[in-house]
Amino acid sequence: MKLHDVRQRPGVRKERKRVGRGRGSGQGKTSGRGHKGAKSRSGFRRKPGFEGGQMPLIRRIPKRGFSNYPFRKHWAEINLEQLARFSAGSTVDPAVLKEAGMVKGRFHGIVILGRGDLEVALTIRAHRFSRTAIEKIQAAGGTAEVIE
Repeated sequence: MKLHDVRQRPGVRKERKRVGRGRGSGQGKTSGRGHKGAKSRSGFRRKPGFEGGQMPLIRRIPKRGFSNYPFRKHWAEINLEQLARFSAGSTVDPAVLKEAGMVKGRFHGIVILGRGDLEVALTIRAHRFSRTAIEKIQAAGGTAEVIE
């Protein structure tokens, strides 16, 4: 077998459709676009939500109420079981948590939650505390300071 004997299998390469090349091609005159209407025009783009002229669903449903979603606050959540790595008597604040890699990204504040147990006495400074977290911190001999 020589290089000039190599042939591709039939049907592997499909020829592109050449529209507007006369009646005999089967894609002449209107080039497969039909007659008139938006879809026959060049540059046609159907808008999202377009329903053929019928009033779109998004405009039919009533608009009322208010959503706080765009204005919500993002809190970095830390559980007490995660704070067990710090040595007794140390002060844990947002800078220390960031340095330890426990909080990442942008947030409005840090909230300490009460999951797990705290065995060491720590001074924890955060923006918010859950009630159980405060109880467990004080039971371990530490203090919970709220910062603004």
